Amino acid sequence: MTGYRIHFIRHALTEANEEGRYIGITESPVSKKGREELSSKLLTRVYPKVDRVYVSPMKRCIATASFIYPEGYARVLPELREMNFGEFEGKRVDELIGREDYKAFLKGGLDNPPPGGESVRSVIERCYEGISFIVEDMMKSSYKNAAVVTHGGIIMNMLSCFGIPKYSPNAFACDFGEGFTVLVTAQLWQSGGVFEILGRLPYERQDGE
Repeated sequence: MTGYRIHFIRHALTEANEEGRYIGITESPVSKKGREELSSKLLTRVYPKVDRVYVSPMKRCIATASFIYPEGYARVLPELREMNFGEFEGKRVDELIGREDYKAFLKGGLDNPPPGGESVRSVIERCYEGISFIVEDMMKSSYKNAAVVTHGGIIMNMLSCFGIPKYSPNAFACDFGEGFTVLVTAQLWQSGGVFEILGRLPYERQDGE
């Protein structure tokens, strides 16, 4: 049975990440440190070769995708954008910790959005739309390998909800420029809307690579 590998990659470190700020729909450029870290990974590790790149519309993801896969073949998917943190956008934890609405948000839950922001349920629903499009596009176009350059929270939610074996979202936390490889088959996806989690990436560089 034909298998399709999807490589989920978190964007490189940004200036706002370095400052500890919430950035969902807020634009923040990849920082100098982020570029250096990604350059180091490209020299010492191996990113999989792909037929197609799907990317979040946020500039930090587009820049990361262009850096890892400069040959292109990218398609922007709005469904891959990070959660909208509403009133918490651009703020640090120390600026929010005294707010009652922030304390309520930290309790979690599918239907507990930040004020003016997006719920986890809404994020999961659009993630399903996005991954469904990717799987169908890969099958239709006979792509065997694809990269998805997106956000840490999106990767955690997608793998927790649609991946097997099942783990909590925190099990899929990954560093900037890193992520996970999954395997999709028509049977798995059409019968259960799930894919198999294979492991982390980028891979260790072997002798001669």
